[in-house]
Amino acid sequence: MHTMHINKRRALFISLFITLLSLCVATTAQAFEAFQPLPEQPPIPADNRMSAAKAALGQQLFFDPRLSKTKTLSCNSCHNVMAGGTNGLATSVGASGKSGTRSAPTLWNAGFHTILFRDGRALSLEQAITEHLTSPTEMAMDDGAEAEQRIAASAGYRRVFEQVFGGDGALNSINISKALATYIRTLNTPNGPFDRYLNGDSSAISDTAVRGFERFIETGCASCHFWVNLAGPVPGLAFQMGEGFYELFPNYVGSRYDELYQLTKDIGRYLVTGVETDRRMWRVPTLRNVALTAPYFHNGRVKTLDEAVRVMAKVELGKELTQPQVDELVAFLQTLTGEFPLQTMPRLPQ
Repeated sequence: MHTMHINKRRALFISLFITLLSLCVATTAQAFEAFQPLPEQPPIPADNRMSAAKAALGQQLFFDPRLSKTKTLSCNSCHNVMAGGTNGLATSVGASGKSGTRSAPTLWNAGFHTILFRDGRALSLEQAITEHLTSPTEMAMDDGAEAEQRIAASAGYRRVFEQVFGGDGALNSINISKALATYIRTLNTPNGPFDRYLNGDSSAISDTAVRGFERFIETGCASCHFWVNLAGPVPGLAFQMGEGFYELFPNYVGSRYDELYQLTKDIGRYLVTGVETDRRMWRVPTLRNVALTAPYFHNGRVKTLDEAVRVMAKVELGKELTQPQVDELVAFLQTLTGEFPLQTMPRLPQ
């Protein structure tokens, strides 16, 4: 069921890992190796090194509505970093007035993803940002040149781009995307209760959450949601940037949830590749901070976390959960809320 754009050796590694994980006894001690605390910083690409000045510039751009066609939306409008990194809506309306069909995913910890968008069509943060700027259901710019011209109209931005990137021509659409990506790579939430638990603090999570963690393994959730971002393999171990980890959703078709939440209407990655085996395939999403990112699933149809757990168990794993089992899983998922670095509205260049 996993569509993995990786070589055979890496595919074998993942296949064996998932097999071993599914066979292991549901104890936290045996499960530790499948989960790692979130690092302070995600992998950084060689062609877009981090700097405080670049991240600060990216933060200004992130909050600047001048990057939208109508000057009414900023990146933060749909990915509110003052909260869980989303806008709390099932779908969003772009600057052109067109509504999207998918829920805006959180940008917290997005730097740990090896592919972007729910269908995995972007191979890097920089590429995803470029598409965001020109999508009619998002910022709706005609092209990168229009975004460049809009920002270049500001003398303040011109000075900052020259300082950060150096030389004439520093303010261009490529560097706009690089600055935004640099800022997004600072949006990390380490040291949550589950991270502290993995680091040996047995008091960091409740007994109910421990049972939920064990049930998470036992039920099969960890077949897809593991490693540091609970979204599959970390970059450098089994996947490189641009290589995707996908899962069929829904896996068990025919439950009442299909119609109730329109789970099969959007056929996912197939719309990108046209490959039949990609029909209803989706990038495995992170579960970090999942308690703060309602509504749930690609179309935002499910409003609460406990209902999302119930639906996933049925349509993905073919299992019916009791309410106490749901409560245990929710208690565990709530321990995935990390420590959020303070975000403030920056002063925008004139």
